[in-house]
Amino acid sequence: MKVFALVDCNSFYVSCEKVFNPALKNKPVVVLSNNDGCAISRSQEAKDVGITMGVPIFKCEALVKQYDVKVFSANFVLYGDMSNRVMSALSSFTPNLEIYSIDEAFLLLEGYENYGYLSYGRKIRSTVKERTGIPVSVGIAPTKTLAKVANHIAKDNPKMEGVFCFLNEEDIDHWLGKTPVNEIWGIGHEKALFLNRYGISNALQLKKAPDAWIQKHLTVVTLRTVRELRGIPSISLDEIQPNKKAIVTSRTFGYEVSNLVEMEEAISAYVSKASEKMRSQNSVAGYIQVFIETNPFKGSYYRNSASIDITPPTAYTPQLVEIAKKLLSKIYKDSYRYKSCGTMLTNFTDENMVQQDFFNPIYADSSKQNLMKVLDKHNRTNNSGQLFFASEGLGKPWYMKQSRKSKRFTTRWDELLEIDIGEKNATR
Repeated sequence: MKVFALVDCNSFYVSCEKVFNPALKNKPVVVLSNNDGCAISRSQEAKDVGITMGVPIFKCEALVKQYDVKVFSANFVLYGDMSNRVMSALSSFTPNLEIYSIDEAFLLLEGYENYGYLSYGRKIRSTVKERTGIPVSVGIAPTKTLAKVANHIAKDNPKMEGVFCFLNEEDIDHWLGKTPVNEIWGIGHEKALFLNRYGISNALQLKKAPDAWIQKHLTVVTLRTVRELRGIPSISLDEIQPNKKAIVTSRTFGYEVSNLVEMEEAISAYVSKASEKMRSQNSVAGYIQVFIETNPFKGSYYRNSASIDITPPTAYTPQLVEIAKKLLSKIYKDSYRYKSCGTMLTNFTDENMVQQDFFNPIYADSSKQNLMKVLDKHNRTNNSGQLFFASEGLGKPWYMKQSRKSKRFTTRWDELLEIDIGEKNATR
């Protein structure tokens, strides 16, 4: 019998902050979105005082002051590295691992029944905590969809101590009857409303719905979900992440930009970042798009985009930056103050499978490719941002606001955690 475990980090961004700041223990903590806008991660204490997910932080000023809520800007470099550490710890428990998101992973535990699944889940939880400091919840079940449900049960019920094993059919039906249908993985808001109109309000009712009715009124994907609720594995474990078909890089500015030079710097920086991501999957781009936008709530609204095919396709950042700046010049208007801009790279091809061009050398095996490899290797080793192109600008005044960001403790030598042991202890 196949058995899946879903391991989900609890309030992941907040947990990362707490690992390096013990003073945050048992305190309400919030992590904000780009430009310090909305709450995207909250500790249980922050939830308890009334801070809701996605709320703009300026609307919570009274709560922040009253309960001394600790507020942080998003520190994605730190969170990404901590995610890698969590996934590395999980990989020691099974060779079959699917990284589902930055804070979630599915593990196939087939063949581990002699260990006792509940005990094995507790071992997973304690090991991740010991190696990374991150608390996780573990849901164990015969399918991925049921493992999702089990994980929610483990997280929402303190008596489960973070682990719930969902293998007995009577237990499964009991808990499915308590699970609203809209909380099922793969059932969105619109599907849930449709099912509610037909008297299907919980997961147990959906599990018992006839196949013919599901196929007639919904989709094959929904039928897979129903089969999963019945304990029949119908969604495979994706151990290898598929390459992206498009890469979009866009940010809202820290302030509204009203000159072309700063717009060119931002576009150059975003193209550079997208190119780096593209090269990490050994792809070259055959199409690029640039888009710009003003604030729709201030003055005259303007949004536009420009794009072009690239022949032969390339992953050479200077060439892509040059193309992007030309596209920007076609749509940029002096009379506006811009809120954001961005770029999209797509129409990807494997860098080693590009058709030869008689007039232009292709990217693969060229000096350009070698230069990009050196650049990427250096930035990976020293954590991105050490080497960059002059067209990205030096000061980057347009960059998004991150006035409350913690240090990148795990990836920068100059930002290592410092511990003050005091003068008395220092003299011993």
